[in-house]
Amino acid sequence: MTQTSQETVIGRITSVFGVKGWLKVYSYTDPKEGILEYPHWILDLDGKRIPAKLEEGRRQGQGIVVRLKGIDDRDLARTYCGAEVRVSTAELPELPEGEYYWFQLEGLEVVTVDGECLGKVHHLMETGSNDVLVVQATAGSIDQRERLIPYLPDRVVQGVDLATKRMVVDWDPEF
Repeated sequence: MTQTSQETVIGRITSVFGVKGWLKVYSYTDPKEGILEYPHWILDLDGKRIPAKLEEGRRQGQGIVVRLKGIDDRDLARTYCGAEVRVSTAELPELPEGEYYWFQLEGLEVVTVDGECLGKVHHLMETGSNDVLVVQATAGSIDQRERLIPYLPDRVVQGVDLATKRMVVDWDPEF
């Protein structure tokens, strides 16, 4: 999930499904069905913001299919393909202490336990075993290398401070 101002991207409309206006959605939520818990969507399509109301949805194979209010035929549905699905950040549930949404970690300065700046979190990647921070160099970092750092709280990630936009990692800068 990525955030823009007070909205968070939770998925993307990929293609049409059937002939009655249903759409296939790639969900960024975990679990994938979590996207169905948000009834009010903002579709971002080529810079246009389109409010949409989720009428119904379900798991279909490995993905999600949905029906949005007012979209009842395949041709109209096709015009929404490629749209990012956004929701108001205020609609996201509170997480337990020490857990974060990805968008909260993006942009944080990453420093080692010795105080060396490695750069900023550009984005995260999901892997089979754990999430990975993609840390890109900044003007103040020790070098201009991009680093892939496993997101392992208490083992690698020693602390996250959203107020100061800083993350402390136990990580060898040579990696």
